[in-house]
Amino acid sequence: MEEDQKYTLGLDFGTNSVRALLIELVTGREVGTAVEEYESGEAGVIIDPQDPNLARQHPADYLKAMVKVVRQVVRMAKGEEPGFSPEKVIGIGVDTTGSTPLPVDDKGIPLCFHPEFKDNLNAYAWLWKDHTSFAEAAEITELAAREHPEYLAKCGGKYSSEWFFSKIFHCLRIDPQVFEAAYSWVECCDYIPAVLTGNTNPMTMKRSRCAAGHKAMYNLDWGGLPEKEFLSKLDPKLGQLRTRLYEQTYTADEKAGCLSDKMAQKFGLPPGIPVAVGAFDAHLGAVGAGIAPGILVKIIGTSTCDVTVWPNDEPLADIPGLCGIVDGSVLPGFYGLEAGQSGVGDIFNWFVNYIQPGGDKLGSHEALSERAATLKPGESGLLALDWSNGNRTVLVDQRLSGLILGQTLHTSAEEIYRALIEATAFGALIIINRFEEFGVKIKEVINCGGIAEKNPLVMQIYADILGREMKIARSSQTCALGSAIAGAVAAGEERGGYTTFPEAQEKICRVKDIIFRPQAENHQIYSRLFRLYKDLHDAFGTKEWSGNLFHVMKELLDLRDQQRRRK
Repeated sequence: MEEDQKYTLGLDFGTNSVRALLIELVTGREVGTAVEEYESGEAGVIIDPQDPNLARQHPADYLKAMVKVVRQVVRMAKGEEPGFSPEKVIGIGVDTTGSTPLPVDDKGIPLCFHPEFKDNLNAYAWLWKDHTSFAEAAEITELAAREHPEYLAKCGGKYSSEWFFSKIFHCLRIDPQVFEAAYSWVECCDYIPAVLTGNTNPMTMKRSRCAAGHKAMYNLDWGGLPEKEFLSKLDPKLGQLRTRLYEQTYTADEKAGCLSDKMAQKFGLPPGIPVAVGAFDAHLGAVGAGIAPGILVKIIGTSTCDVTVWPNDEPLADIPGLCGIVDGSVLPGFYGLEAGQSGVGDIFNWFVNYIQPGGDKLGSHEALSERAATLKPGESGLLALDWSNGNRTVLVDQRLSGLILGQTLHTSAEEIYRALIEATAFGALIIINRFEEFGVKIKEVINCGGIAEKNPLVMQIYADILGREMKIARSSQTCALGSAIAGAVAAGEERGGYTTFPEAQEKICRVKDIIFRPQAENHQIYSRLFRLYKDLHDAFGTKEWSGNLFHVMKELLDLRDQQRRRK
């Protein structure tokens, strides 16, 4: 049996750290895992106290941390896994955050590796949560709406400041020196496989369909990327850059190449191992959670990505407010549909770590969750909007900000904490309603990520507000697991891998036994609160809304008093 065992390696580049996961392919057993935080900035993110919209990363952090975690899991497997040898690793997959583009030279070397740019943040990786380009995103949206509405139709009707061309356009505006020095721009999920395979040439490295379709308006219906003339109307230099980007893209079941001698030596693995084309963390996380038609996978972390799929041979409407409808971005043969919230875990962390209610001991996530769990829905009299980091779906507006309504001189920390959790759940319900409004029925919800695993209060509130069962993926690291599956499929059956994603998922993907079910009484109260949330959502988030918000505070008070009497 041990002689037949084969393994694949998944590399998951998150916002704060990189994780390596080694799995055994027959059963999907997770053999070893390691995590390494990035060296630079605050928890790996380089910020500017003068500009809350700025978030950058140093690509050297990716490479250093990657080597450490791979060596750790290989060493772990050698010591603890009977019959393991590095020669039995048959594939490697990669996921990263996105859109996280890097400016590179003509050899694919990040500009910040050059001495003249080593301290210039504009030459670093522009992390997904960098929103400095909100003005440029609005210009792209305006021009596309006027001249190429089809570009916007597949990405929800608005182009976001979180995405590829907004960031490049902003760099051109604020730092022409960096823009001129950049031969091309490369998504992080393309850069890492390029480094692994030794092909960093920006014109020949294989570019991700997932990244291109969801963040760069790439679609074969109009020949790939937006046409040169369109980009030139934003700025002629953007049009010139168009020829130095890419024409073809690839899905994550395909090979980007094979592990180079140089990286093999650093990892302690044999050269020649197939490396899959990269993809975004949420999309491969959905694969690792068992995504299929009718299933919505919620990857709950610092932000939340909601992913589902739809057969590409069946009609599908363009859905306003989504982060993209892209053929093959999740599963080949299916459209990948992405939505999400720009802040979830980050909102909870803001309250606990930045506001620090009650000090270190009373203000921990665990303590606040325990006390918040004693509250009934509506008992606090509070209602919040989950826009502390902008709105990704369905409003696509990064200049929206958060709100906590209904505070009194007696409002407690646990009441605010619960209201913030409820706000993110209301935002999640907005997204599910948008999917179903356009015919994409959600029959099952599978959650993954640390919050889903570690905080039962969050899962129960989500179940009560959404009125649906909340299931949790068996693996605690679905993104890395999805990457490992991609590595197995890219390796192919002839090497001991799999032919398709669904074949691999059937063997590997499971959910936990625990299921959070909605409580009818709580759901009824939350349905009343959701109507008030929707009033605030539309009033502050849309130009079209007109009305009066006088009733909101009064209804919150009535509901608060009702719930306290029942208690």
